[in-house]
Order: sequence, then C-alpha cells, then structure tokens
Amino acid sequence: MSDQAAKLRRKLELLRNKRHAKTIAVISGKGGVGKSNFALNFSLGLLKKGKKVLIFDLDIGMGNIDILLGLSAKQSIANMFTHNLSIHDIIEVGPNSLSYIAAGSGLSDIFTMDQQKFTYFLDQLEDLMTSYDYIIFDMGAGITHGSLYYMLAADECIVITTPEPTSMTDAYAIIKHITNHNFNLPLLVLVNRIPNFKTGQEALERLQKVVQRFLHRDIIPLGLLPEDKTVVKAVTSQTPFMIYNPAADVSLALSQIVDQYVSDSINISETVPFSFVKRLKQLITER
Repeated sequence: MSDQAAKLRRKLELLRNKRHAKTIAVISGKGGVGKSNFALNFSLGLLKKGKKVLIFDLDIGMGNIDILLGLSAKQSIANMFTHNLSIHDIIEVGPNSLSYIAAGSGLSDIFTMDQQKFTYFLDQLEDLMTSYDYIIFDMGAGITHGSLYYMLAADECIVITTPEPTSMTDAYAIIKHITNHNFNLPLLVLVNRIPNFKTGQEALERLQKVVQRFLHRDIIPLGLLPEDKTVVKAVTSQTPFMIYNPAADVSLALSQIVDQYVSDSINISETVPFSFVKRLKQLITER
C-alpha cells in the first residue's frame, strides 16, 4: 500500500513539474490579410527562441499551412478517428522541427463531432498540453459558431489586420464579437503589410481608440510588419519567409516581435493543468 502511495506521489509531482502549453488563436476579421503566413512564421520565430511549438491548422476549407511549407500531410484529424490513432500519430514535422497538424479532409467534423469522438479528441488534446510550450491555432477568417469555442478557450488571441479601412473594420468586428462573449480574453493586434511605420502606427492607434471608446476595453499592440516582396517570393517558393530570407525587412521585424513577445509574456501557462481543454469542454457542452 505504501509503495502504491509513493508511486502516486511521484506521478503527481511529475505532473506538477510539467509545463503546460500556452494556447494562442491567430484570427482575422477577413481573409487575405496574411494570417496563416504570420502564424507559421511566428511559430518558427518561437522555435528559434528554443521553444517547442505545434501549429494546428483549423482553417476549415482554406487550410494552407502544409502548402506554405511545400509539404503534403500524410495524416489528418479524420485518420485519427477512423484508424484509432493518437493525436501524436497525425502530427507532421516541418522545417526546423516545427510540429504541425494539417487541415485534412475530415477537419470540418472537428466542430460537429458526436460525444464519443469529442471525448476522445479532448483526451488527445490534454496529452498535447504537456508536450509543447506553445500551441498555435490558425483559425479561419471571421467567426463560425464552432470556431468561436476554440478562440474563447485559448489563453489569448492574436488579431491580424492590415491598414486598409475594410480590414480594420473587420478587425474591430471580430474584436467586438469576442469581447461580447469574454470581456477578459487577452487580444493582441498585429498590423500587417504596412507601407511605412507611420501608417501602421496610426492604424493601430485608431483601432485602439475605437475599441476603448465603444467596447471599453484595451487591446494589446503586438507589432507592425512591413509590406515586403520577400513574402510573395517565399510563398511562391513554398518556403516560410523567416527561412527564405532571414535578413529581409519582414523577417527582421517579426524576429523583433517574437523577442518582445517572449520577454514580456508569461511563456508557459501557470494556470490549472489542461485549462484550455477544460474551457473548451465547458463551452461546447453548454452550447
């Protein structure tokens, strides 16, 4: 009996000492603002800082992380259920040992699965939480009824926009929608494809003022990324721009953003173990 108690104590101590991934949902109010490109290259930036990162493509119908990497995923969420695989079995490995789960053909079921599959899926997600420092969810543009749960369950959301007026309007709309459901969820904003620093900074400040005035909350400026032809060349060659040209303006700017993010934020969640999974379960079961 005492031997069993000692084993249990050791197991509990191991669990306490394990890190639990910080979950980040990368979102945008509209498509075509560079959301997936940011999610991918931001993940690679975190890897350079010695972090273990998994990027999970949840962009239903438009998932393109594997395309941006120039790779073809062998497994998908559908395979996990049909072949009774663990979630680790469907994780692909990209450049610099980046782990990713591609948006396979069965991904649409992830928001509508039955109770048995959902329970199994949650158990698998729990296992991931202690395997990585960061889990990045690349969400689809806008908000669907199902995708909202994943955004609200994340530790924080990064909103991607451009200085274009329609993009800023859509960014405000998604911030408002999330705020209406969870006022306290941290929202970081990145302005992409800025023609110059002044334009980007003014756009960010305008959005901050509008959010403060009408939603009575703060958003956190994550940073600005310049318009850079390197991005187009990198996408064409199916190579992340951080790898395609590390010395490009956009790569240097993103590296600075990652440095600031890692030094300023709590890198690994110090909250209750598997809090993302618990929040997700609560949100979906209460729908």
